[in-house]
Amino acid sequence: MSLGAHLIELRKRLFLAALAIVIGSIAGFLVSDFVLAAMIRPISELAAEQNRNASLNFTDVSSAFDLRIQIAFTVGVVISSPVWLHQLWAFVMPGLKKNEKRYAIGFVAAAVPLFLAGCAAGWFVLPHMVTLLTGFAPEGTTALLTARSYFDFVLKLVLAIGIAFVLPVFLVLLNFAGVLTAKAILKSWRIAILAVTLFTAIATPAADVMSMFLLAIPMIGLYFLAAGIAWLHDRRAARIAARLDLELAV
Repeated sequence: MSLGAHLIELRKRLFLAALAIVIGSIAGFLVSDFVLAAMIRPISELAAEQNRNASLNFTDVSSAFDLRIQIAFTVGVVISSPVWLHQLWAFVMPGLKKNEKRYAIGFVAAAVPLFLAGCAAGWFVLPHMVTLLTGFAPEGTTALLTARSYFDFVLKLVLAIGIAFVLPVFLVLLNFAGVLTAKAILKSWRIAILAVTLFTAIATPAADVMSMFLLAIPMIGLYFLAAGIAWLHDRRAARIAARLDLELAV
């Protein structure tokens, strides 16, 4: 394809991806009441548990509308992800070799559900994080949470845990690319467990040990699963290399 044909193809893919996000955002705006109610629920629970005043505040005239637009766009990006990921893949795929296509398909197929599972786990620990962080305020004070900053906090927390669930897929990708061996992954298991434990300890309050384990166990399991896949790949690569050496020797 010529440069002009590539640009036309890119424009087509971007248009379809943007259209999917717009349609998803419209659906997101329709369910924004439900999402906003779910976001406010931890604040209501905070007020009941700590016996203090806690509320979500809109500091200017347009902040309520702005928040709904943010929610709508975020929901739209999430629910339309299969479409825009497919468009991205369809644009990149013609330039990949056969084995690269196979690895890329496997990466996307594993990364998307893991990312969504991580986002769900982040949503699960959200109430605990709200309770933990606001608990440092002195007794008798009022928790007045700005709507925009609170939504940014929720979004960053959910995305951080979602990305954490995808990191093992990057380990496998680096192994398949020849950058990282299974031996190196397994050698760092103590550091990995410590990092996961610290991350989950921060994401959940110390009093809620069960939530910490519910978040840490799948992350550690994904790490060792990545190491197992890398080990199988290294064994296969070693057999192929040995066979080639044998054929060359003959």
